[in-house]
Amino acid sequence: MSWSWNKLSAAKWEDAWSERIAGNPNAVITQIKGGKTIRIVVYCDTEQDALILKEHFGGSVREVKTQDWVAAQNREPRPPLKIRDSLLITEQTDAEKLKALQQQFPKRRILSVPAEMAFGTGDHATTSACLRFICDFAKSRKGTDWSMTDIGCGTAVLAMAALELGAARAAAFDFDPMAIEVARYNMERNGITDTRLDLFVGDVFEWTPTAGQKGDLVVANLFSTILQKAFPRIITAMKQNAVLVISGILASQWEETKASAERRGLTFDKVIKRGKWVTAKGGLRASTARV
Repeated sequence: MSWSWNKLSAAKWEDAWSERIAGNPNAVITQIKGGKTIRIVVYCDTEQDALILKEHFGGSVREVKTQDWVAAQNREPRPPLKIRDSLLITEQTDAEKLKALQQQFPKRRILSVPAEMAFGTGDHATTSACLRFICDFAKSRKGTDWSMTDIGCGTAVLAMAALELGAARAAAFDFDPMAIEVARYNMERNGITDTRLDLFVGDVFEWTPTAGQKGDLVVANLFSTILQKAFPRIITAMKQNAVLVISGILASQWEETKASAERRGLTFDKVIKRGKWVTAKGGLRASTARV
């Protein structure tokens, strides 16, 4: 038998839940009649998987009839996600299929990141925009020693992409222990060791980066309300002349987020809007640059 985790939430949080479950084929969001409430459902292989979600997010767990589960699984496989001419992200975990993909795309680095629990795989507009900026940065630093810091890492797909594209080392953390658990599985799948990726549970508001956790490239894919409060901490993670990428920002909240960043000495030279989301790249102004 299979199981599902179910939760009701205010409709105003739909964007937050959509980003969290982006790319998970076993997750569904439906709007309840009246438009003020949404229902989030994640189908799970085992009761334990569903109970873990309940422990972290509340909600309820129920057993699902076999025929319903089969119907939920009746979908076409998602095609690999191509980023620039450098990277390919796939949900495939089978060694032979991964080998075939590498033969088909010999010039791309391949990451295996299957959809699991309630975490995305790079499909969401905010994550894919960050991946494109990472590819561009890696190309500009090809042949040099550089590091990356991933704040609010989720599956750690961004940190792993940086490592695959040439980063010597990376640090990544998330407030959610479940995200870190999933990220560790992804590290194992992709042959990434602890010596290259420092992965840990952390709160951006309490975190003080060590020297090894500071990056030449810092990526923070967080909601705008968190970003605005966290900019002082994020800046401490930036090495001299570091590039900062921020994402997870609703277009309607970009101006206030930008203003908050600029008050801290940050400036942005490239802003990308995809649908309702904004991703921006920048750094510290010369007069406020850190060492």
